[in-house]
Amino acid sequence: MKKLLFYAVCMLAFIGCKEEPKAPVVQTVVVDGNDSLQAIIDQREKEINDLMSVFNEIQEGFRQINEAEKRITLAKDGEGVDKVARIKADMQFIQKQMKENKLLIEKLRAQLNESSLSNQKGEEIRKTMESTIAALNTQMEAKNQQLEELRAQLNAKDVKITELDNTITTLNKDVEDLKTETAQKQQTINEQDKQMHIAYYVYGTKSELREQGIITKKGEVLEKTYNKNYFTKIDYRYQKEIKLFSKSAKFLTSHPQASYQLEKDAKKEYVLRITNPDLFWSTSKYLVVLVK
Repeated sequence: MKKLLFYAVCMLAFIGCKEEPKAPVVQTVVVDGNDSLQAIIDQREKEINDLMSVFNEIQEGFRQINEAEKRITLAKDGEGVDKVARIKADMQFIQKQMKENKLLIEKLRAQLNESSLSNQKGEEIRKTMESTIAALNTQMEAKNQQLEELRAQLNAKDVKITELDNTITTLNKDVEDLKTETAQKQQTINEQDKQMHIAYYVYGTKSELREQGIITKKGEVLEKTYNKNYFTKIDYRYQKEIKLFSKSAKFLTSHPQASYQLEKDAKKEYVLRITNPDLFWSTSKYLVVLVK
């Protein structure tokens, strides 16, 4: 609608200032007065159309800039991993379009100055166009101010996003460090707990046990240096059954009788079943069984 009104104003101004052409200078070809007038009208209409074409390009440029600004405003307050890329693309488009609009306004001014509308015959149209160009320049200045404000908002937003990213990174690092520390502590606790529930057992004949220093000739048990590697190491929370592979079994270490049972399997060989592990190993973490 603005374009149509602008065009109408230009045409009315042109018609209002139209003059009869002066008598032509004597030439080899005589031109009819009506034809000369029509040629002038056609020329001015073409010039006005050319000016309007550039004007429309500028207005379309401003429309696209406004659309890009709207997209940026929505994106900067929105979410999504690609919003920074979208904002960057729209800002680049706006900068390109602003530069193009500035060149088009200069082109519009140059076309006006070079046209026949710049003389007295087109005075009203010229004034209208000059006012239009001034308004476009004012619009450009206002748009530049809006873009500066938008850039400031984006910069502030970027700072906040950066600070948030740093906070999240630090928080994530703290969480990972805490997880690592907790895991290490848990591993230490597990190791300590495992050590607390470690026990050793061995069974053998008298000669075998003496050979390893587990019993002495006097029958003392674990009194002197002995071969610890001869013992089997267990976590007594989980191993509650020990096969002795003998039909004769005698404990040489002390363990509460209420905490275990000595049973025979199908081969009539003894099997130690520990019914109360904590109680069984409370008196000694070493079990020595004499077998035959």
